[in-house]
Amino acid sequence: MWKVIINPTAGSGKAKKRKSEILAKLKAANILHEVAMTERQGHATELCKAAVEQGFRHIIVVGGDGSNHEVMNGIMQQTVVPTHEITQCLIPVGTGNDWIKTHQLSRNVDEIIQNIKGGKTQLQDIGEATFFKNGALTKRYFMNVAGLAYDAFIAKKSNEDPNFVSNKIFYLYLILRCLFQYEPQKTRVTFQKENKKYFFESKYYTINIGICKYSGGGMQFVPHAVPNDGLFALTTVESMSIPGVFAATPYLYGGKIGKHRKSFLTQTDYVKVESLDDEAVMLELDGEFVGISPIEFEVVKKAFRFVV
Repeated sequence: MWKVIINPTAGSGKAKKRKSEILAKLKAANILHEVAMTERQGHATELCKAAVEQGFRHIIVVGGDGSNHEVMNGIMQQTVVPTHEITQCLIPVGTGNDWIKTHQLSRNVDEIIQNIKGGKTQLQDIGEATFFKNGALTKRYFMNVAGLAYDAFIAKKSNEDPNFVSNKIFYLYLILRCLFQYEPQKTRVTFQKENKKYFFESKYYTINIGICKYSGGGMQFVPHAVPNDGLFALTTVESMSIPGVFAATPYLYGGKIGKHRKSFLTQTDYVKVESLDDEAVMLELDGEFVGISPIEFEVVKKAFRFVV
């Protein structure tokens, strides 16, 4: 029996429009299921935790990267069974759909249903982030990419106006507008490599910590990410002028970011980010703005099982 969690607002309402079609195909394939609809931000996490407590061990998510992120957090936060005993399947109907790109997962519902019936799964690592939210120390998980500095600034602005997320033209306008508003902070980035700790201090345009490779609608800030190797892919890019940002844009695609003179790439199982200025460094996880520095990141190895 599968629990189907649907975010009706995903993909500018695409999930709501396709609900009947998707459920009919699950029924025709004799995939037993029970449906729950999300009503607000964070609701998918609550629904997932409740489903596991009720005995469900198989979860289908109909939504985008945000819905997938919330359900994964429900799996990671529940304490009933080990996380790898729960299987998740995403039917992607979101705007960016970045997580599926690393794993080369299908967007076709018929193919996804055949994969469910085939029963093949894989495990990937999960990132654990500890940060501050409203003055309180908070823990949350991510399955794709954590973004800090400019990335998180954009995520915060887009969360304040969801129209920017649902409309690509508005979102591009938001990215351009934020270039003129964002002020980089002096930041210390500490990471661990072969049991030795290293740190850098600079003003950064962006800092990315990846389990998977793609974010921001197909950009590759962390092309060296391997989802199941027990390590984060860490990329830092020092701050640059606005013309410099425009000139650097081609480096964000095709895995070329390591060729930019202001970038630094490494792999690590621990990262700490601290602001050395009065303003804190912002954090987004899988595209969702969540909080501020100081922030610590650790890897939870092969904690998440999904259908392939």
